[in-house]
Amino acid sequence: MLSLFQPLDEQITLAVASLHNPFLNVLLTVFTYMGTGGTIWIALILALLLFPRTRKIALVMGASLGLAALVGNLIIKPIVARPRPFLVLSGLPEVIPRETSFSFPSGHTMSSFAAAMVLWFYSWKLALPATVMAGIIGFSRIYLFCHYFSDVAAGALLGTVSALLMVLLYYLLLNRRFPLKEPFYLRRQKE
Repeated sequence: MLSLFQPLDEQITLAVASLHNPFLNVLLTVFTYMGTGGTIWIALILALLLFPRTRKIALVMGASLGLAALVGNLIIKPIVARPRPFLVLSGLPEVIPRETSFSFPSGHTMSSFAAAMVLWFYSWKLALPATVMAGIIGFSRIYLFCHYFSDVAAGALLGTVSALLMVLLYYLLLNRRFPLKEPFYLRRQKE
């Protein structure tokens, strides 16, 4: 199935390679390391756990990250077993140390979107920058030749679905209301 996307993925990877410069190398390396192991999102969860008002959203975010990691990293990656772009395409510069795990889906992107999408049920003021950061982290994975575009797109989709499932599960089983309050887009309709 992924072989259908391989030519387009390779074209996108080579197009992104033309963007390489020292400034972007440093900037996007910082973003990729913030996403490693969900570091930035786990830090956000820990910060949200400090305040009683935001503990529920932190728990839903943590569950979303856990579901995404379980499905993406432990189930899908070993089944698909897609090699990383730097193993397939020759002549790509090494900006960061090469990773040895499989490529599909992008774990960095998956965890980033799993966390960011949960925030849309709490506050757009937090969700918007988190979603932008998730997108930059996803792009950094393509830029650093760790993933193809389809890996990142699948990671974003899987993270989003994980977030929606955890919010729905929380809503149905635990509380019968959204994690902290109604989503901002429903509040405006009632006012």
